[in-house]
Amino acid sequence: MSFSRNSKVEILNTMSIEDDTTALAFLSGLFHSCGQIEKKNGKLFFKIVSDVEELFDFVNNILTKFFGAKVSPEIAENYNINKNTYYEISFEVERFKNMLLDAGVVDLEDGELRLKFDLDQNLLLEDESRRAFLCGVYIGASTSSIKLSEGVAQSCGSGYHMEFSSQSHEFLTDLSHVLAQYNIIGKIFERKNSFVLYIKDAQTIQDLLALLGANNAVLELSNEMVTRELRNKVNRQVNCTTANINKTVEASLRQTNAINTIEKTIGLESLSEDLQEVAVLRLANPEESLDELLKLSTIKLTRSGLAHRFRKLIKIAEDLED
Repeated sequence: MSFSRNSKVEILNTMSIEDDTTALAFLSGLFHSCGQIEKKNGKLFFKIVSDVEELFDFVNNILTKFFGAKVSPEIAENYNINKNTYYEISFEVERFKNMLLDAGVVDLEDGELRLKFDLDQNLLLEDESRRAFLCGVYIGASTSSIKLSEGVAQSCGSGYHMEFSSQSHEFLTDLSHVLAQYNIIGKIFERKNSFVLYIKDAQTIQDLLALLGANNAVLELSNEMVTRELRNKVNRQVNCTTANINKTVEASLRQTNAINTIEKTIGLESLSEDLQEVAVLRLANPEESLDELLKLSTIKLTRSGLAHRFRKLIKIAEDLED
């Protein structure tokens, strides 16, 4: 099960709706985010589609408890996207018209029902109702690229990205205002024929999950952040070590080649005694770093002094090759 779906199921399992105002706020968020109206056999139906099967018992319980009605979920045959099964719940608009009107997801225009995209702010006056509304939106419209690592050997994978998509820019703008009341800031952009409100900061995503009551998801994300940071730190150290080794090898090869050139042309005995000492030392230890050479020798030199003598040898070799 994905991190996104796990967090949605956790919200449903921990969420408690105690009154009809909170129930309407949740349904408003859910219906606004993934609801649509369609006509079948001359009747209007309101339907929602979700990959969270547990959602439908939850919705049925709300409808039964607060509105005295019940609907049955339908699993659409072969309705698969990205290898996920999606479930559809639909009900006659006429039968639930008052509930839909009260939830602020439809209104009447010239006697005809139509979808309403702006939010009914009267449903969002209390903190509990706002949170219930955001739970409905999260379950209905959120997607996430977050993938939890299964082990330290696994690559870090994707970054931290969560988004809400909608056909309505107005709805996402209103949603961003509600989120902003909790210092959760997202950005809206247009993608093909829809709009997306996205959050790319891991800490902000954690804050949102905590606000919705998905505490296990918060903990999992925290562990993932620590794991990735540790892995990145190790990778940086390994890369730094590798780079230093490569520099040492390249310098050693250049020094050794220069000494061999001198030996073949004018002989090492033509060098001053101090240069002969470091030349012999390098030829005897072709793979060691400057620090290791100093430990192995009896020459009383600093690291910079030893490097200076090697530069002299390289300059002599270059002059001999010209």
